[in-house]
Amino acid sequence: MPYYRDEAVVIRTHKLGEVDRIVTLLTKNHGQVRAVAKGVRKTSSRIGARLEPFNVVDLQLYEGKNLDTVSQVEQLANYGAVIVADYARYTAASAVVEAAERFTREDSSSQHYMLVIGALRALSLKEHSSDQILDSYLLRALAISGWITNIDQCQGCASTETVSFSVHSGSVSCQSCTLPGSVRLGVEGISHIGALLIGDWPSVRGATLATRAAVSGVVAGYLQWQLERGLRSLEHVERN
Repeated sequence: MPYYRDEAVVIRTHKLGEVDRIVTLLTKNHGQVRAVAKGVRKTSSRIGARLEPFNVVDLQLYEGKNLDTVSQVEQLANYGAVIVADYARYTAASAVVEAAERFTREDSSSQHYMLVIGALRALSLKEHSSDQILDSYLLRALAISGWITNIDQCQGCASTETVSFSVHSGSVSCQSCTLPGSVRLGVEGISHIGALLIGDWPSVRGATLATRAAVSGVVAGYLQWQLERGLRSLEHVERN
């Protein structure tokens, strides 16, 4: 059918002509969609503000050959209003949606959609550190994509005393089985990765600044390895 309806989060926009805009959407059921929103840059437009990055919408689209067309928009959540007023949260949110765009270009799922919504919601609530919300999102997105294996056991001998993370395979290893290219994070660092993956926020908050910084570096390096180039937004993220 030419018309379809779905929930979506706006992950990017850019101008088209004098009054139109192209929006990149991560939808719940149709993956990543690029669509034209006609007339939304007019001052009289009633839907332009709804199609800003970090907002969640329910919308109807008309399927086209290259670009779909937005025909109706209802706002479900305006996370952008809070996020853009805080530089640290804005840069973290920008990295989240940039990563989401890269992760979902060829394949997506409702699970990844909900993961992005959860990250943006957490950033807007200001209950946790913005850089740790970002790292948690990136690790979970990598796991959904199948790029992080079992971090509870050493990849070589199944020991639970793991100290190193491989930036090539996403696996962990003990002192005796460390793989080439692995980064030694220690027991604390590996535990911090585990806490970020499951959303154990009391444990995340209890990590030292040194542990958080080391894990953030490993996450960024592993993400770059898998995506074949880094995220531009990561350069601007404030680390606490």
